[in-house]
Amino acid sequence: MKEGGRLWILVDYYRCSGCRLCEIICSLKNEGRIWPEASRIRIFEEVPGATIPHLCVQCSDYPCVNSCPVGALTVDDRTGAVIVDEEKCVGCGKCVEACPGNVPRIPRGKRSVVICDLCGGDPECVKICSEAGYGALKLYRGDFRPTFRTFARSPIEKSLILARKMFGE
Repeated sequence: MKEGGRLWILVDYYRCSGCRLCEIICSLKNEGRIWPEASRIRIFEEVPGATIPHLCVQCSDYPCVNSCPVGALTVDDRTGAVIVDEEKCVGCGKCVEACPGNVPRIPRGKRSVVICDLCGGDPECVKICSEAGYGALKLYRGDFRPTFRTFARSPIEKSLILARKMFGE
């Protein structure tokens, strides 16, 4: 890993408008077309008014990578992102089961898993969110190991936490 620690995207849930520009730009970058289901970042609204951007937080112990029986998942030494080798991936779903945040998935029509690779260190979702004036996604470099697992939760868990903060118990 390069000096300064790995990269990760910090989400400010209060700033997310639910516009889904991040899903659009991500699918365009990775799939060559607008295909939100195959986007590496997803927007959930389990509770009305509480939109949750959901993506890989690069857990320090990488349970998804360690669970892959065919070695299709690796860690980028420069960014710390999980890299999917689509040719090796057999679509078994072991990484999906291992992820504490339920982030990886195999979209219908695709034979391999999709996980955020941080666009090689320059995430398109962060750029479009900033350009649109929301600033809900910010790129950080550093070693925030205790923080990663805080964000490694399912969208439903995150929605409930945000809703309680926004609307009270």
